[in-house]
Amino acid sequence: MSARMKDIARDLGVSLMTVSKALRSHNDISEATRRRVQQRARELDYQPNWVAQSLVTRRTYLIGLVIPDLMHSFFAEVAQGVARKFEPLGYQVVISNSEENPAAEARQLELLLNRKVDGLIVASAQTRKDVEVFDRIRRRRIPLVLIDRKPPAFQGNFVGGRDEEVGRLATAHLIEQGCQRIAHIRGPAVATGVGRLRGYSKALSDAGLAMPGNYVVTGLHHDASGYDAMRQLLARDPRPDGVFCYNDPVAAGAIRAILQAGLSVPQDIAIVGAGNVHYSDLLKVPLSTVDQSSTEIGNSAAELLVECIEAKTEIPVRSIQITPRLVVRESSRRNGQ
Repeated sequence: MSARMKDIARDLGVSLMTVSKALRSHNDISEATRRRVQQRARELDYQPNWVAQSLVTRRTYLIGLVIPDLMHSFFAEVAQGVARKFEPLGYQVVISNSEENPAAEARQLELLLNRKVDGLIVASAQTRKDVEVFDRIRRRRIPLVLIDRKPPAFQGNFVGGRDEEVGRLATAHLIEQGCQRIAHIRGPAVATGVGRLRGYSKALSDAGLAMPGNYVVTGLHHDASGYDAMRQLLARDPRPDGVFCYNDPVAAGAIRAILQAGLSVPQDIAIVGAGNVHYSDLLKVPLSTVDQSSTEIGNSAAELLVECIEAKTEIPVRSIQITPRLVVRESSRRNGQ
């Protein structure tokens, strides 16, 4: 018969809960006890029985993470931050990809709830004011933290960037570089896209600059859509001399369109993205961007969710906003700054 947690508990004279926590490196357990339990587990060749363990602890040690784009480096880095926090605690992170589809997101959340996850972290694709899907989660008393995007009507835990500040920083930088005709390739109609557009408009207003309405075009969130949007802007008369892009993939596509048109970056058109994804400094023209601290968002969301899971009673709702940081590279550096 294979070894059981109760065998370890009996041999060491401790409770089943102590063994469970020690095997998950829980911070309630002293280092000495953790070492004793894990040593005895190795001696007995103990293999966890997650079904039995969940009956003891009333937990599955599963965390659901729903993100809108698995291919986007930003969300991959967020997921890495989440996993790094939960792995030492003995949790497994189950990742779902909504592909920016609100209906698919709702279905995935229901599947994760049916798997009895202990908590959820969601970068939501919901664009409606209706947040019934999150209300259902709350009624089931499953801890939930939204990241990056926060639907207008949502009242709950959130960790993300200051999107209006992202747009303001990027646009103000282009103005400082001498750009006078600044366009914006906007993102999808979620909170991040709306906030960054608002920041772009505010920076122009603060500088006393008015732009034609056709200087704002929709580029969504991929490099291909950024390429197509930039081709639209190149057809404007006069064409813009600076462009703030919703994110770094969109900016990469915009740079490709500019170079294919025989123009230079940043001399003819300066470009700034957002996200500071891992390849931003490896592009043909290294990309200026606004760093949103993606890994920190993941870490902070995981820490907040752990706090909710471990709490004996419901804790007050918290909103954590990470301050963005401008990273200047060659794609916008027109005056040596």
